[in-house]
Amino acid sequence: MIDIDTRLRVAQGIAKTETEASQIVFEMLKSQRGHPQKPPPTVSDGWGGIREAMVEVYGKVPPYSGVGRPPTQKQPGDDWQYLQVVKQRENGRIIGTELRVIYGDEEEVLAFLGKSTSYIERSNLTSRHFNSRLTRKTLAFSKIVEMHKAAATLEDTYYNFVRPHKSLRLEVNHPDRRWKPRTPAMVSALTDHLWTVKELFLSVPIPVAGNT
Repeated sequence: MIDIDTRLRVAQGIAKTETEASQIVFEMLKSQRGHPQKPPPTVSDGWGGIREAMVEVYGKVPPYSGVGRPPTQKQPGDDWQYLQVVKQRENGRIIGTELRVIYGDEEEVLAFLGKSTSYIERSNLTSRHFNSRLTRKTLAFSKIVEMHKAAATLEDTYYNFVRPHKSLRLEVNHPDRRWKPRTPAMVSALTDHLWTVKELFLSVPIPVAGNT
């Protein structure tokens, strides 16, 4: 999952199904990323089990009214915002998109979240370029889930801290250069400079076998 404004990759989920992966993402957002009460406003394509994962992690069972059987199923919150941008295809070609407001007021959700998933799709393409394990139709795919998680974590960290994002650069009045490059981590105030790969490996703790 990425933040639209900063392009920062804020959470990652890797599992056998998209529903399980989405649940991991929302559990991370709830416990570690500052969204303990409700899911952040979310836009996605039509795939995956994001709706189900939202309800599983953040949903609450309604209070018992005293009539009939007590409710047992979790329900979404009234203040949630979730938009799906579903691609419409014909003969394998995209001919349009359908906007589905899953949670929230339709006008408010469309105005706040926009009408495109281009940022996340661009991020996915970047991942395929930098992580050969994600390349389509290749023998470089991960045979072990833990190794896939490690490779994805390294690529996410490189993306956030090392690789400048063109859309985030700032125009500066300097005789030697016109633009100041910035990474998503810089825009998010997690760091004040571009990291080198050496700094990345020296700053991020790497798990060692046998240690906890």
